[in-house]
Amino acid sequence: MPPADSSPSVTVAMTRRARREDETAMLAWVRAGTSMAERFPGFLGCGWVRPTGDSDEWHMLYRFADEESLHRWEGSGERSWWLRSGEGLVEHTHAERRTGIEGWFDEPVDRSMEALVTAPVIPPSPPRWKQALVIWLAFFPLNLLATVTVGHLIVHWSVVPRVLLMTAMLTPVMTYVLLPLMTKSLAPWLHAGRPLGWRRHN
Repeated sequence: MPPADSSPSVTVAMTRRARREDETAMLAWVRAGTSMAERFPGFLGCGWVRPTGDSDEWHMLYRFADEESLHRWEGSGERSWWLRSGEGLVEHTHAERRTGIEGWFDEPVDRSMEALVTAPVIPPSPPRWKQALVIWLAFFPLNLLATVTVGHLIVHWSVVPRVLLMTAMLTPVMTYVLLPLMTKSLAPWLHAGRPLGWRRHN
């Protein structure tokens, strides 16, 4: 369970394109970048796959513990050198950053080189309805408990300070206790049908 003063982890997903004949060089380039990122504090894991064995697209993902550690990596000289070394080899086509609720439902991952050629697409987040259901399952009992305890004591307050206090109390509990616990407990159901072979980076 993360400490109460920690920030949400940040996941960056991107798509890069390389020519089929540059596959070996692409693998070496990705491996070099991963080796550099692993030396930075806050690095949690990474992954990369292709939709099919003959595709020229590579779906990549990496995660850091918080925005600060991600910024250290993204602003580093090592990463700048690594990106320059890929010029002419890879084409950057898409990037997406996830934090907060999206981040709760993704596992930090890494990927073995041997499985890349035949790997399926990068595993997506669980369906939105599953995410919404998990959030509701965590929020309903917490909100109910707070309403019959703390809510009962401040029932005579006006609505704005009452809601302000309740949300200020419940948000950290949801973020750092209940949602991590729920997503871990319900992981098999949340990620049912996702491709195998993904594991947490150690």
